[in-house]
Amino acid sequence: MHGRDDPVRLAVEAGGLYVVATPIGNLGDLSPRARAVLGAVDWIAAEDTRVTRKLFAHANDVVPRGRMLALHAHNERAQGERIVALLQSGATVALVSDAGTPAISDPGAAVVHAARDAGGKVFAVPGPNAAIAALSVSGLALDTFTFCGFLPSTGSARRSAIETLRGAPGALVFYESPHRVVECIDDLCNGLGGARPVVIARELTKLFESVHRCRLDEAAAWLAADADHRRGEFVLIVDAPGQAPAAADIETERVLVELLAELPVSRAAHVAARVCGVDRAHAYRLALALKKR
Repeated sequence: MHGRDDPVRLAVEAGGLYVVATPIGNLGDLSPRARAVLGAVDWIAAEDTRVTRKLFAHANDVVPRGRMLALHAHNERAQGERIVALLQSGATVALVSDAGTPAISDPGAAVVHAARDAGGKVFAVPGPNAAIAALSVSGLALDTFTFCGFLPSTGSARRSAIETLRGAPGALVFYESPHRVVECIDDLCNGLGGARPVVIARELTKLFESVHRCRLDEAAAWLAADADHRRGEFVLIVDAPGQAPAAADIETERVLVELLAELPVSRAAHVAARVCGVDRAHAYRLALALKKR
């Protein structure tokens, strides 16, 4: 039996569950070790067997010898029992999701938990992960971050979840679908404050990949500027909360509150900048944020 550190000539261990990361877009990101494992195991548990078969069709040097079974959010616990029985019989199983790393906002965690509870051997075959990929190109300081995954789909539940994160230290990392990204950005802006920087990463490693950084109160305009900005799968990274507002900002906001009751945003910002001695563009951003509130 070859050692687990031999990525190409890998012989899997009897009774082993292999959690295999697959590409999030670029098929070149399928690692040599992942290819070897997928070609060697007895069974492949896939979130969608059709998607995994397409992966094999494009990865010409992966010839799976194992049988496939579907493991998704609706059958994970039942299939978990079946997989544990397979492992206990000495079979080898690879666990894959449609894209990225299983069990990270994807099915798989319950199966891994069941396998470990049963005394099974579980091995990581690491590779692509959308959150880590987005963090690596964000340009943010990332000593601390919180992975939040998908927020609730309904507005009230989403806003409540965001409220609990308001005081969290470090950056916040979210996944979002194209159908809800506009609403999600709006709720993040209102719940966390428009001044916090956000990185909008979409279609990572794919043909139309883009990574855009702006303030939360500018993000809605960027999404609205081009229909393509709202397409694809999203990773949203909200930067860590900054320092408390400076005294000049507190005074400028106090003045703006009074001016906005009588004047348009641009005029109120112009007057506040002269009265408070601050940059006009900065006063304009504060005025926009106050107007939204």
